[in-house]
Amino acid sequence: MLDQIKGLHHVTSMADDARTNNHFFTHVLGLRRVKKTVNFDAPDVYHLYYGDEIGTPGTVMTYFPFPEMPRGRAGTGEVGTTVFSVPQGSLRFWQDRLATLGVTGLKEEETFGEKRLNFAGPDGDGFALVEVKDDPRMPWTAGGISEDHAIRGFHSVAMRLRDEGATAELLKFMGYEELDHKDGVTRLIVPGGNASRIVDIETMPNVNRAAQGAGSVHHVAFAVDNREKQLEVRKALMDTGYQVTPVIDRDYFWAIYFRTPGGVLFEVATNEPGFDRDEDVAHLGEALKLPQQHKHLRPILESHLQKLED
Repeated sequence: MLDQIKGLHHVTSMADDARTNNHFFTHVLGLRRVKKTVNFDAPDVYHLYYGDEIGTPGTVMTYFPFPEMPRGRAGTGEVGTTVFSVPQGSLRFWQDRLATLGVTGLKEEETFGEKRLNFAGPDGDGFALVEVKDDPRMPWTAGGISEDHAIRGFHSVAMRLRDEGATAELLKFMGYEELDHKDGVTRLIVPGGNASRIVDIETMPNVNRAAQGAGSVHHVAFAVDNREKQLEVRKALMDTGYQVTPVIDRDYFWAIYFRTPGGVLFEVATNEPGFDRDEDVAHLGEALKLPQQHKHLRPILESHLQKLED
């Protein structure tokens, strides 16, 4: 069993409109845009990152907004819900705020003893807020939401699978332990991990596979401290039979990817070097940042990419 993985690093999804996506995360949810760059493999498409003040691993939601992308179809083989942590007693504030701002899919419930508010993103994305007592992470409050209510970062992700067996075993190999099981949902946790250390598996044996599109999670990334730990994880996964990519430099972290038995794409990302490697913390996410291989495209991209704000 591995001990290098500390919990979630980031979650990456797809959208069909960059401006709408930016507005939702920065104005509706009050997160900070910590990086405005491009999809390294398709530079005519943004890669937008939202999180806390510095983009701490475990707080960062990222998006590829593909213009006019068809909406995805929910199903198995995907991350169905991305869950954020908020302070105890704040769900009433969020219920009122999201309803006033026209957010759909609002539903209050209690799961695993936690109060929860489900809601949908602009592309039908599955989201929830969960009240967490004494989450130590400092929120970004310059987005207009007070510290008493602001999002702290991820609480968990929930994967929808037709059969949990092989994926649950993989997560246990990655250092997760089963914490609870209730109503067809298995909750796993990394003991001693970061504040985003929970993964839920929803078993849905009779549900068709998902079709990816706008509103779908593209991949979920798990955090390791550094490149040395990442290489240890890569070797262990390959020794177990997984097909793992070489290490890829994503400028703000190094990444490896592999497909899980249930169909979800996993990434293992380093906590180093961070989002302030090419911008001062005070100005994170303001300028368009391009990887070295795409710097020559700046004039074209600046005229092509949609303006995020007026």
